[in-house]
Amino acid sequence: MMIDVPISQQELDNWLRDVNLVAEISNSKAILIAWNAAGELSSMLSSDSAAESEIQAILCQLSGNHSAKTLPIATLSANTSSTATQSKATPSTATPSKATTSELTFNPSDTFETSVDAQLAQEQLVSSTEPISVLPRLGHHQITSLLSVSELTELVSQSQLIIDTRQHSDWRTCSAIGSVICLSLAWPSGANFGFLCFYHNEAHGVDSKTLQLAKLISDSIQRQLGEILSQHSAAQTLSRGAPSCVDAVDLQTFIDSFEEHIWMKNAAGIYTLCNRSVEKAWEMPRSEIVGKSDVELFGAEIANIFLEGDRLAIESGMPIIVAECLDGNEAKNHLWLETLKLPTLNPQGEFVGVIGMTRNISKHKAVEEQLTLATNVFKNSVEGVVVTDRHGNITDVNGAFFEITGYVREELLGQNPRIFSSGRHDKAFFDKLWNALLANGKWNGEIWNRRKNGTIFPQNITISTIYDEVGDVRYFVAVFADISAQKENEAQLTHLAYFDPLTHLPNRMKFMMQLKQEVRQAKRLNLQLATVMIDVDLFKHINDSFGHSIGDEMLVELAKRLRSQVGDQDVLSRIGGDEFVALISGIDNNEDATVAINQLRQVFEQPFIVSTGDHLRLTASMGVSLYPNDGTDADTLLRNADAAMYRAKNDGRNNYAFYTESLTQQSFEHLKLQSALYGAIEQNALYLMYQPKLDLVSRKTVGFEALLRWHDPQLGLISPAVFIPVAEKIGLIHEIGLWVLETACRQGMRWLSEGKHFGRIAVNVAGQQLQRSSFVDDVKRVLAETGLPAKHLELEVTESVMMQNPDLAIRDLKLLGDLGIELSVDDFGTGYSSLNYLKKLPIHKLKIDQSFVRDIPFDTNNTAIAKAVIALGHALKLDIIAEGVETKEQADFLQQNQCDQAQGYLFSRPQLPEDLDAFLS
Repeated sequence: MMIDVPISQQELDNWLRDVNLVAEISNSKAILIAWNAAGELSSMLSSDSAAESEIQAILCQLSGNHSAKTLPIATLSANTSSTATQSKATPSTATPSKATTSELTFNPSDTFETSVDAQLAQEQLVSSTEPISVLPRLGHHQITSLLSVSELTELVSQSQLIIDTRQHSDWRTCSAIGSVICLSLAWPSGANFGFLCFYHNEAHGVDSKTLQLAKLISDSIQRQLGEILSQHSAAQTLSRGAPSCVDAVDLQTFIDSFEEHIWMKNAAGIYTLCNRSVEKAWEMPRSEIVGKSDVELFGAEIANIFLEGDRLAIESGMPIIVAECLDGNEAKNHLWLETLKLPTLNPQGEFVGVIGMTRNISKHKAVEEQLTLATNVFKNSVEGVVVTDRHGNITDVNGAFFEITGYVREELLGQNPRIFSSGRHDKAFFDKLWNALLANGKWNGEIWNRRKNGTIFPQNITISTIYDEVGDVRYFVAVFADISAQKENEAQLTHLAYFDPLTHLPNRMKFMMQLKQEVRQAKRLNLQLATVMIDVDLFKHINDSFGHSIGDEMLVELAKRLRSQVGDQDVLSRIGGDEFVALISGIDNNEDATVAINQLRQVFEQPFIVSTGDHLRLTASMGVSLYPNDGTDADTLLRNADAAMYRAKNDGRNNYAFYTESLTQQSFEHLKLQSALYGAIEQNALYLMYQPKLDLVSRKTVGFEALLRWHDPQLGLISPAVFIPVAEKIGLIHEIGLWVLETACRQGMRWLSEGKHFGRIAVNVAGQQLQRSSFVDDVKRVLAETGLPAKHLELEVTESVMMQNPDLAIRDLKLLGDLGIELSVDDFGTGYSSLNYLKKLPIHKLKIDQSFVRDIPFDTNNTAIAKAVIALGHALKLDIIAEGVETKEQADFLQQNQCDQAQGYLFSRPQLPEDLDAFLS
């Protein structure tokens, strides 16, 4: 019930008597539910047989709040409905009290209150409407509806009779009710009054006959509501007396005197009057407003929003406040308007129209929003905020201040911020701070302060001066952040930037800074320095065999040992995976440097005991450069020490070497060679020569070996023994190897197209090529692209390459052999071969290295080796070929010992393809 009309206890008793009669006739139970002024559903009366739990269940069901619990003599917070662009309103607080037994009064004139949060949330481009909740009234049972009055009324009207709630989507959760009848009740004006419900605990307990009886009761109550309203209006008119005409002002003049917008619409939604403020705001004269509808004035979209507000006022039967934001041409011109809408009734209680009054609340809203924003920022800021008066006494702090410092607000009010002093800053610091603050109105910087528990911490703080309207200082506001974590992170980042995370020794960057500093000092004091580069020999074998974790253990232990061998004034750094560098000061000559180096080498004399229990040994190669003889700046000293270290490695490792000028020249030549090799293929500087292979018995050509040559435009002719290792080191060997294979295959196709028979072309395969997973596919692709039959191709692989990963070599060589390619072991006897693996390899030929051929038949060792290789090969059913045959005596010896083939200068030097016609049949 949302119209302010008292209903006497006699009327309620009459209604209860009729309800009990129908309930008894239909063997059902009944409840009369009404809307109160707070927008809550309340139990007004119920039949004698109705149970408390059943009444509450129906209230919960109609409210849409299926999870609500029984709340006798209690009220949930009011819920109000709105248009589609709605926002929440906060109900005002009231002291609960029971209604009197003589009458239930529903008062629409209670205080209206719109919360700041609701208003902030209501901002829409065109409008946002919401009825403002009123003081709640309490009935015996009442509960907030999650549905609006109109939504619930429409829903009830769709299903007045539900004979089985278990089969109904909206009622199936209401297990206490099996069947139910719900009829809407309304005042003559159309304002909603409530619902009359008859129900049964079992399905089919109420039926169409019960519905007919219920409608009779419903119609009777609605007629009586009209009579009650009419009698109440007549009584009020009589009590007010007749209006006086003395000095009366006509209605139009009266409303035109208001700055607020005032208008009225009749029951059909047609404007019947408006004041001048409306004409000005809508930019049209009264003649164009009166007699028209919202649709005609504003269009359907905006009219629907206004009409929805009208409908809510009509249904509620009471004034409602609508907060609307009217759109201007620009965002800054948007206006906040607060509109009060109330339905108008005639003396008979019939609805005759809607009165509206609108006032501009933009300034109020702006101030309200600013205050709300400032309050929320102050409360929810993660930074600490403290406010003091002009004398420096604390007047307020926020929640983050307590989180950071441990002080609660009550402890600090009236205190001076000096209680936070850490003692780290002197008087001059604070004098400078206050001078800047008073002169500029703001100061920002870092301060160390003290928490309540006594610990000190760093703050990044901004202090601002707040002035009053005459320019005098009124407050100081300090906003600060605890930067302890930032300082810790900075320290960690600094450590990561300058120190090795594994050994915690200085890294390369830190070492170079220290080396530059020591060089400057040595130059000033005329001192000498030794830079010692330390590289662990073959450390990769440790990682490969025992794993990186064991390798890391050894590096940590090695760092400790090396650190113990250098002086406090010396510097030890880890600049790479297994590379360390020591900077030794206080030396006068090479002998002093040698003593220091020998001390460093002593750390390798004892084995390293790792977590697995293994005793492992390490050796190292060291290079030494001296300041100022070998360099006068940090970069040069480190580079020259590195060059000396590589010379020590080349000399057999586990050694040390001092830098000499020749090392720089060698490094320079190597760099020039490396740079030139990158462009060798594009510049067509690479080419192939071919050396014939002959049958030792028939002396006929059985094939050719393709030999790579490089002629650089600047460097001239470069030996393969020089540039092949460089190509392997810089990763170009695969690209060059594929070029050799493709070029040799194309040459073979040219010979075949010319009708020249050559047997097979042999191409050497580098270890890095064979280790690639794509090598077999690369060979297949080259054969397919060039068209060379596989029977004309031979691949030579050194035994050392095959023994690096024999299982992989067996697999790939078998795949190549299956294609028809002949496979031979090159330089046999120069490496270490496992005969067990040798017999498993899918090879066809062994090649005796020229180092064993060179001195036969005069060198007994070489002759014995050559005979053994020939015998071994034949035992494995392999052909034997000797390379480097240069004399007739060598050829005769090999032929007598049944060597199958030979190549060498005795028969032909390597030649270009066009010079080999004598060897092509």
